[in-house]
Amino acid sequence: MIKLDAHKAVHFCDGLTRRDFLHAGALGLAGFGLTLSDLFALKASGAVRTDKDVNCICLFLVGAPSQLDTWDMKPEAPSEIRGPYKPIKTNVPGIQISEIFPRMATHADKFALIRSVHYAGVAVHDAGHQVMQTGRLFQAGTESPHVGSILGYVKGRKGDIPPHVLLPRPIGNTGGNMPHGQSAGFLGKAYDPFVLGSDPSDPAFKVPDLLPPDYLTAIQADQRRNLRDIVDGAVKGFESSPDARLLNSSFDQAYTLISSAEARAAFDLSKEPDALKDKYGRNRFGMSCLLARRLIEAGVRFVTVNMFETVFNEITWDIHGSAPFSPIQAYRDLLGPMFDNAYASLLEDLASRGMLDNTLIVAMGEFGRTPKINPAGGRDHWPQCWTISMAGGGVKGGQIIGASDDIGAYPKDRPVPAAAVAATMLEALGIKLEDELPGPQGRPMPMVDRGIEPIQELF
Repeated sequence: MIKLDAHKAVHFCDGLTRRDFLHAGALGLAGFGLTLSDLFALKASGAVRTDKDVNCICLFLVGAPSQLDTWDMKPEAPSEIRGPYKPIKTNVPGIQISEIFPRMATHADKFALIRSVHYAGVAVHDAGHQVMQTGRLFQAGTESPHVGSILGYVKGRKGDIPPHVLLPRPIGNTGGNMPHGQSAGFLGKAYDPFVLGSDPSDPAFKVPDLLPPDYLTAIQADQRRNLRDIVDGAVKGFESSPDARLLNSSFDQAYTLISSAEARAAFDLSKEPDALKDKYGRNRFGMSCLLARRLIEAGVRFVTVNMFETVFNEITWDIHGSAPFSPIQAYRDLLGPMFDNAYASLLEDLASRGMLDNTLIVAMGEFGRTPKINPAGGRDHWPQCWTISMAGGGVKGGQIIGASDDIGAYPKDRPVPAAAVAATMLEALGIKLEDELPGPQGRPMPMVDRGIEPIQELF
């Protein structure tokens, strides 16, 4: 983010400091629970437009769930392979999933499982984050854009609502010291996601976190252009920079968003009944999923929900078995119920509102886990084969695509390259894969690399 705050305050005649104004009118709301993108989406010049109006909620299961303990169980394998959990039947004959997902099992007719996802990259969380959300790895200093950023570039925003929102916070340290694939990459910061910087399950979370009311009352619409001119003059050398020019062109959009009643209402979880909050789960992931539904309903095109921010010193899907990572028992005691309640409630909620047909739901991690349980009682990183799920948005539920071998180690049938997941999401969202993006130094870049095809069987 561009940081415009100075250490020395500059006071305006109306009592506001330059710091106050910049926090309210430009980019820096991080201290108040909501972080705006550095810049706001501009109208895409020459972007591809389609009539297909599908939105997406991507549930990113940071830490990488074990395929053998969730959606691709091997009950006939030796104990060190099959793990501690048993499979249960779903409402679709022939499809079984782990006992840790009893509610999800009642909705198998709505989702599809892809059990043969794989990639040949290094088994590092950051690399998996990149390839699953962008279709490419970070190479030679070039970061590819997140699918949600591509959607925002192609289709733009609806009214005052940003096209791509990330909840609740960006992925932090996962050990690789590389980008996580959740920015707009080479498309530029104008297409970065709008980031919520606070926990929606916190009892103190409320709509005013979007913008402190005293700023709204202090900065009147008839003052903001005047104040902007003063700010531009106060920051030496900034006015002539490319960032300043882009800030000027997007200033009104920024102000519209942070002062919009429509945008504020979309983030207002107090409008949801307590019984529904209980069903989703009153935890960070559950409330983020409920908020995602509200945002899609309000006009957001793509919502990314990070289930966790790191893999260190908290319970996550990263079950190496010893500290600072998680034990395999956490799947039964915490992670299974947390995901099961939120995911099943999201499916039910969208279906009951008539929104499931045009809302793609993707639940995925960055890779799988080793087939054999390690000496610490956990499983390590394994990008050679794992399972993800897709539902809604035209996906034919009640099916399994691909298969792993007898121990869940490698694809046995219909291998699905990890990059094909991003390609499938783009196609489902109405993006023409044959079109190009403005790449680094103005060089055209294809939506996906050559040879990468979407998973057509899903639709």
